Amino acid sequence: MTSQDNFSIPEDGGVVVIPRHVAIIMDGNNRWAKRGGVAGVTGHRAGVEAVRGVLRACKKHGVEVLTLFAFSSENWGRPLPEVRALLALLSRYLRNEVRELHKDGIRMRFIGERGRFSQRQQKLMERSENLTRGNTGATVVIAVDYGGQWDIAQAAQRLARQVQEGKLQPRDITPELIDCNISISDLPKPDLCIRTGGDARISNFMLWQFAYTELYFTDILWPDFNEADFARALAEYSLRERRFGLRDTDRLAASGNADA
Repeated sequence: MTSQDNFSIPEDGGVVVIPRHVAIIMDGNNRWAKRGGVAGVTGHRAGVEAVRGVLRACKKHGVEVLTLFAFSSENWGRPLPEVRALLALLSRYLRNEVRELHKDGIRMRFIGERGRFSQRQQKLMERSENLTRGNTGATVVIAVDYGGQWDIAQAAQRLARQVQEGKLQPRDITPELIDCNISISDLPKPDLCIRTGGDARISNFMLWQFAYTELYFTDILWPDFNEADFARALAEYSLRERRFGLRDTDRLAASGNADA
């Protein structure tokens, strides 16, 4: 565990380590709808309700940052009616929920390529960020038209422009410099990624940021994922030993406790 982790004491007296930043791949809306014999958009609406529950859980447990994979770069390839329904839900969420988040002191951020969204949707994102910019509580990051490969490419393009302008030499490009140009580089890296829906992959989500992120996969479909399920994911995270590529003896030496 790192010194950045938060701790809480549950009713049974044990210690639960709370990740500062949780990222979630919200998968299973369509299968949930199909299982219930309802339209796909109903599954996506139920998914919005699940978001509300997880936000409550984050507040309860003291999670500082929540990043939600809402709309991937690949989602544009889905059937047009589904894409339109997803975008309509996003717009409705921004109109109806952001003021409540603002009242709770939550800051909202967006990551991804916004150019393919309508001007109206882009303005909703911008207004949401501007309204909540000064909030100092938790941060909710919404990934829209986002892909991890895109994120790394846009960082590389920024650095390439600096090289072209003579402000930077190629030899000066380091992982640390790339890191400074990746989305939400000012926030803590995700400690835990939760993926619902049964698939055990990260689907081009935050590839750079997930270098040492703990992964948690569950078969629960996203609309059914509730606060108790979130707490179980946190409990599982507490059992992980995060070494960040080091051995135990390395960690002792690195922390100055080699003689302990």
